[in-house]
Order: sequence, then C-alpha cells, then structure tokens
Amino acid sequence: MSPAPHPEHGPEDLCPTATALYERALREGWVPAGEADGAPCLIDFGLLHPAVDDLSRLEPVAPAAALHRLLRASGERIAQERRREERLAEAFTSLMREKGAQPAAGTPGLRVLSGIRRINLAITESMTEAARELLCVQPNTHYGNQRDRTASAVAMERDQALLDRGGRIRTLYQHTQRHAPLVLARYEQLRGDAEARSLDEVTDRLIVIDRRIAFLPADADGTHALEVRHPALVEYLATAFDRLWRLATPMYPQAVQQPSADGVTPRQRAIAALLVEGHTDAVVAARLGLNIRTAREHIAKLAATLGSESRAQLGYLIGQSGILDRER
Repeated sequence: MSPAPHPEHGPEDLCPTATALYERALREGWVPAGEADGAPCLIDFGLLHPAVDDLSRLEPVAPAAALHRLLRASGERIAQERRREERLAEAFTSLMREKGAQPAAGTPGLRVLSGIRRINLAITESMTEAARELLCVQPNTHYGNQRDRTASAVAMERDQALLDRGGRIRTLYQHTQRHAPLVLARYEQLRGDAEARSLDEVTDRLIVIDRRIAFLPADADGTHALEVRHPALVEYLATAFDRLWRLATPMYPQAVQQPSADGVTPRQRAIAALLVEGHTDAVVAARLGLNIRTAREHIAKLAATLGSESRAQLGYLIGQSGILDRER
C-alpha cells in the first residue's frame, strides 16, 4: 500500500511529522536527507536545506532567520496574505526558545537550495530586491521540456519587472540557441535595456544579480542550486561573465553574422579547435550544443574545404592552414 500523500498546509501549521523532525534537527544540528521524505514541507518552506559539503545531510535554518524570510515573502503578497504574519510568529515562538538549538553554521556566503520550487522562490526574492543588473548564462536547452517552458514564463515576469525599474539584462546563450522559439519570443516581449550575445561554448547555467548574489547548479540534473553571497566569489563570477561577454557575438537587439575566412565558417573553426585537442565526434557535439549528425556534417564540410581524406590528415591540415591562429 502506497503512503498517504503529504497534506497541504502553510508554514504556520507545520504537520506533526515536520515539527518533530525540525526540532530534532535543531537539537542535533542535522538529519539525514532521506528522513525528510515524509515531511517535504520542511524543504519547501526553507526550514531545512542540504549541507554545502554533503548533500546527503539536511541542516536546519535558525528559526529566527526562517521566520524573517517567510515574513518578508508574506509581506510582498497581496493584502489579505498579511494576516498570516501573526500566525507565523506564534508558530515559531516556541521553536526559538528551544534550549541548546545551535544549527550548524555552514559555509559563510553559501547556501544549497533543494528543489525547483525552492530555487525559483529564492531567485524571485532576490530579483524583487534587484535595482541595477541581471547577468545570465543560458547553455543549450531542450525547449520541448515542460520545466524549461514553465521556468521561462516565470523568468519573463521577474525580468520585465527589473527592466521597468530601470535595470538592465545581459544574457549569454550558446550559439545553437540563436533561433530557438522561446529565445526569440523572449526578446520580442521584453521592453527595456535587454541584450543577448552568443558563443559556441558557454559555461553551465549562471545568474548574477546586482553583482551581490549569484546562483549556479549544485548537481547535474538541476534540482539543487548553490546560492552565493560571498562578495569575492560573486565578483569573480561577474568578472568571468564580463570576459565571455566581450568575446561573444551580438545576437539581440542587432544580430551580427560572423564572416567566414577561406571558406571556413566560425562554427567549423570552433569544431577544428576541439578536433586538434583529440575529442571524439560525440564530445564535439556535446560541447557545442549540436546533435552528433550535425557535428559530423560540419566535420565533413571542413575536411572537404581543407582537402583532407582522413581524420589523421584533417588534424594535420588544420594545423597547417592557420585557421585557428586567425581565430585568436
């Protein structure tokens, strides 16, 4: 028999399972991640979060800090939601009196966020406070994915709000996305100082808000994210973005077509650089956001242009041609 579904409730009405687990986490400093399966509300409400150094452990957020975050979010909702503030304060008063409650300090300036809902909430809260600038890196994405379409719709609303406050947005895409329907639709709808550029290769997903807070993936499938508030780390990420931005090709508001040299296109030069490093066709395709068939078509065209008759000869001819020197 499958377990009963977790009941819907707000943070002011924690279920008995969640209350007991949270109190235990406060006393002991952490609980195993698997024990939160029966009380997912603790993660959804931000009362437990994965440890920075061990994703299998959940650490409690101090009741006062959790209460402050929840009250701030509540205060930003419509007027009738404000009544929940008093109930939240009452619910957490007893927890703040818990003797010996000393949650693990964790790594200053770093916080692991668990779950798409929690990640989106943290980004939205940070964007609400933003006034100047949003920097984004968006790697290749399969836009048939419902999660990506939903995330795009949420991002559009908060991005437009920043533009309406006089902020600006700079986004780096992988070159293969320059004709993606969701990307084109995004810039048809946004009103304000929004620019986009593209590169053959970009980093994994990155968001930097006002150069004071950054978000980046904490695992491969995107269900965990790292929130970075350490000034030195955020500045490092913003500087890395600036350098990639200067190397990128303008895509919006005015697209720039990169010229070909001696019949070799910019895309083929990017492929040539990876081939001379010894990468397979599959790795080349993955690095450049192509399917393997398209990558092989580009490799065949490059070989024909350079007059190569074998893979070994192609590497030699790439080196002799000087096309990579021209790229630099």
